[in-house]
Amino acid sequence: MTEHPPLPNWWPGDEPAAPIRVAISGASGHLGYNLVFRIAAGALFGPVQSVTLSLLESPKGMRALQALSMELKDCAYPLLNDIELSSDPFEAFHGADWVILLAGWPLNYDQSSRHDLLHKNGPIYVEHGRAINLACPTARILVVAEPCNTNCMIAMHEAPNVAPERWFALNRLDRMRATAMIAEKAQVPVSKVNRVTVWGNHSESIFVDFRNSFIGERPAHELITDQKWVHEVFEPAVATRSREINSLCGTTPAAAAAQAILGTIRSISTPTPFYRRFGAAVCSPGAYDVPKGLVFGLPLRTEDGHQWDVVDDLYIDNYARARLDQNIEELELEKTAAGI
Repeated sequence: MTEHPPLPNWWPGDEPAAPIRVAISGASGHLGYNLVFRIAAGALFGPVQSVTLSLLESPKGMRALQALSMELKDCAYPLLNDIELSSDPFEAFHGADWVILLAGWPLNYDQSSRHDLLHKNGPIYVEHGRAINLACPTARILVVAEPCNTNCMIAMHEAPNVAPERWFALNRLDRMRATAMIAEKAQVPVSKVNRVTVWGNHSESIFVDFRNSFIGERPAHELITDQKWVHEVFEPAVATRSREINSLCGTTPAAAAAQAILGTIRSISTPTPFYRRFGAAVCSPGAYDVPKGLVFGLPLRTEDGHQWDVVDDLYIDNYARARLDQNIEELELEKTAAGI
């Protein structure tokens, strides 16, 4: 029997949706290489939505970017409408629907601090913010390069034409790690673990909220009662996993980060299921006493895939309050160091 390919989810005679334009800075790097092929294959916007990739690199990185473009073309992805290459941020970001900012120096855990990295990467995000302000003020932007919360604040500060709610910084990787660890501890599939929230800064100070996590429809703390494991194993392991991976292989966890990027954008772009939430660092509206304007990891929902709201009324005990305040202090120090 001959197998037929699945039908598209639009009726014959209808026009498929226009290509979504995705601009990616630092696209030929380790993370970019893990990300672009998955986007081109449909892992971000689904099996019928075409994309145009606008890829940005520094002038020194253009040869690697050209090689990446050749590989993408060789894959003959049906959903890849076009590939554009540039070393100019304004040109690369022009007309983008989504901008994913990977460009920047990586954190060297042995030789540099977050403040050292901020001084290296801050000027990149000044330039990127100014380009986005003129080239694509209606785009939604996900900042990934570290320190991503503060890089996001820097770029946002330079882009007054872009609404603050269109900016996001990545923290889903920590949520994914936490989900996997809770599932392993409870001996359940990861699909059973939900409503995991990570708060604050994407740093080793990040607060992983076990108390408000669920396994199935039961609070996780009812099934995992070992508080020593929560505070002495679970929280430190999530916070330091990138450092551990880096010490083993000398590089960042790029495949997991790519998965986190895809999951974040899908969650932002599609309605949140009932009684669920997702997470990203966003420009705080003042919820949970987080100062307005601070880019801070918060629990979020979207009803329409366009606008998001902070999930309110989560249980915050004295321990959680202290951890949130620790992250607020750290981010305010980074914000001051960045001069914003």
